[in-house]
Amino acid sequence: MFAAENGLSGDPRLQGIYEAIRVVPNFPKPGIMFQDITSLVSNHRVFKDTIDILVDRYKNMGISVVAGVEARGFIFAPAIALEIGAKFIPLRKAGKLPGAVISESYELEYGNDCLEMHVGAVNIGERVLVIDDLVATGGTLSAAIRLLERAGAEVVECACIIGLPEVEGRNRLDGKPVYILVEPRQQNYVVWYITLRSSLVLTFFICCNA
Repeated sequence: MFAAENGLSGDPRLQGIYEAIRVVPNFPKPGIMFQDITSLVSNHRVFKDTIDILVDRYKNMGISVVAGVEARGFIFAPAIALEIGAKFIPLRKAGKLPGAVISESYELEYGNDCLEMHVGAVNIGERVLVIDDLVATGGTLSAAIRLLERAGAEVVECACIIGLPEVEGRNRLDGKPVYILVEPRQQNYVVWYITLRSSLVLTFFICCNA
């Protein structure tokens, strides 16, 4: 669900967040319009507005854990956790965490990836909010949900700063709702070409005429 459709319609903070996102054409490869949030977090007012909106949503939901997905989820999750009185835990790519971990693999278009979490990072029954910067196909967030639930936690919701409205992957998140602040920033003319691939993996090609 988008914030503008869930009580924040006309809120000027959302427009400020949208406009603070920097579009980098052809990164990390030709044809991709990269949504750069470093320009957002370097703007103190807009960064605060982003955190405030998410804190207002989750402060009374009984959240005890905020899980940030590597890597840009780490930017937002700790700030939210501090404000709502929850602990922060990182969900990292394979081989990045020391000590004993549990892992969850997920499919990409051209291979597989993996998220890991420390053994004992969450307790059975803890209520968890999962944070990432962007949701496209939903594969990474789905893996995060499975990982946390295997440890006995209850995932309440996932939240992202940016989300693609056309991508059906948001409906594959194991029945968990996804809260999104804004759509991707567009630069001039953008065509979203979305194709359904095998194993329910969605890929998208973003073409621009800058």
